[in-house]
Amino acid sequence: MNLIFLGPPGAGKGTQAQRLEERYGLVQLSTGDMLRAAVASGSELGRRVGAIMKAGELVPDAVMVDMIADRIGRPDCEGGFILDGFPRTIAQAEALDAMLERKGLGIDHVIELAVDETALLERIRTRIASTGASQRRADDNEETLRNRLAVYRNQTAPILPYYRDCGMLVSIDGMAPIDEVTSAINRALDQGAQQP
Repeated sequence: MNLIFLGPPGAGKGTQAQRLEERYGLVQLSTGDMLRAAVASGSELGRRVGAIMKAGELVPDAVMVDMIADRIGRPDCEGGFILDGFPRTIAQAEALDAMLERKGLGIDHVIELAVDETALLERIRTRIASTGASQRRADDNEETLRNRLAVYRNQTAPILPYYRDCGMLVSIDGMAPIDEVTSAINRALDQGAQQP
């Protein structure tokens, strides 16, 4: 089973991906982690990525897709994977689809964790108030979250209709308690697996 996770920062994608890894034997693939690993590997692709990042430029879609193609070809992904952080645009989604088709693979479900932005901002206020400055992540502040939410809304959310039209989008209430979100995702995946 191959999945894509979509949702704004703070929606709980990381938590839910870990639970899916355990239940279904999937591998969570964060594009940020893949970029760092590619650079550290010293491979030809890693050197290309490193040079692009060192110049402060965005890694082109074709390079990202090549990196994902390389990563999903490894033995630990044979049981399936969860893409987190890619695709972010329709062009990336189309490039990903084309690459997967060449490999005889596809995406089974795109899981959107739908959340209320106001509630997310309240969550971060509560977290900031309850943690000391030394325990807080550098990006754990309201202004950063507002910026990241705006980027998600403007750049990534527009691909939701693309996956809805493909019949792959499963929208889950990300504001529910964590265990309820997990149960809703599991029900959607199990039902999808039973369909012909």
